[in-house]
Amino acid sequence: MSDPNLEREQVDGSPLQRLLGYRLEAWEPDGARLAYEIRPEHLNRAGLLHGGIITTVLDTAAGYAGVYCATPGEVRRTLTLSFTTSYVASVKAGRLVATGRRIGGGRSIFYANAELHDGDGRLIAHGTGTFRYVSL
Repeated sequence: MSDPNLEREQVDGSPLQRLLGYRLEAWEPDGARLAYEIRPEHLNRAGLLHGGIITTVLDTAAGYAGVYCATPGEVRRTLTLSFTTSYVASVKAGRLVATGRRIGGGRSIFYANAELHDGDGRLIAHGTGTFRYVSL
């Protein structure tokens, strides 16, 4: 069964999504999965994926995990209050998958974790964030 909100986000995400090229692949209550293909322009001076890109993808997966809504056409938004990243391994090419999971919270603030793995399932980085729901 298709999810119209997932389809909407895949087609009309954010300008940052278009710039970096990540794609929301799965979205469910308290969970999200993003795919990202490393681009040469996202590498640092050492030829490795820049840590800022890694953190951005993790933060995005964690944020999506907390704002899923099953009502077609309804949009929930969030802002990151804090996010901590731990880098485990370096990577310079290939497809990465970020999986976010909402782990708690209440009506206005939630907490989420995310992990980033390469195509072989190797953990690249993980992060934990605090997010606030917002209305625009």
